[in-house]
Amino acid sequence: MAGIHPAQAEPTKMIQSVQRALRIMELVGRHADGVSAPRIAFECGLNRATAYNLLRTLVYERYLRRDDEGRYSLGLEVSDRYSELTRAMAGPSTCGQYMRRMSTETGYSTFVARFVEGRPAVTDVIEGNKSPHVEDLIVGFDDGAHATALGKALLATLQPMDRARFLRSAGMRKFTGHTLTEPDAFEYDLAVYGESGVYAEIGQFKEDVACAGVVIREGEAPAERIVFAVALPLEDLRNTWPILTQRLREAAAELQPLL
Repeated sequence: MAGIHPAQAEPTKMIQSVQRALRIMELVGRHADGVSAPRIAFECGLNRATAYNLLRTLVYERYLRRDDEGRYSLGLEVSDRYSELTRAMAGPSTCGQYMRRMSTETGYSTFVARFVEGRPAVTDVIEGNKSPHVEDLIVGFDDGAHATALGKALLATLQPMDRARFLRSAGMRKFTGHTLTEPDAFEYDLAVYGESGVYAEIGQFKEDVACAGVVIREGEAPAERIVFAVALPLEDLRNTWPILTQRLREAAAELQPLL
């Protein structure tokens, strides 16, 4: 049977519908210009009702797509799975490569930040074509830690007394109408996001931008701690948040060995 390694024993119990769906995927993948449902049914040895049910499911899940002429070709989810496979097998060799790859795949700008002379500062930026350009968020920027996801994630690694001392010294400037300017509100914000490990700001630094970040390296001294973050249009946040948080958790795991 196609797709089974010669040395691999065939399981005693298999789900036929899954096998049929895979045979359809293999067949469609061999036809770059698409293939019709009747031909799919014939070549896969399926009755038309079964073939159409499987095709509808695969199209709905975006593993196939159907054009206006009724021909089927591979869908975007196949590309996503391929990207995940190549990521898992190869992996980046530097943090910069990882940032470029993620910005290319998502279209969103990526950032790295760390404590520099006691202040959270941006140390690397890769801009994505879907993210609004934020003039201030460039390498060396060390202001507004209370209003950025990068700053929040780094400040969350401090002891409460050290964090309070920093905020008193740096101030809590109001960047937008959503900026948190009271220490108690900021502490609550950190506590809420701290439960998931993904820190976010939603229009707190710039009205039309959201940002989320994770700690990718802990350290005994603040200067050893590093944060990775992604910025995106505020309007993308609702649909993107679950996927984005998962990608950030994956980033924390993948970047740790590179730092």
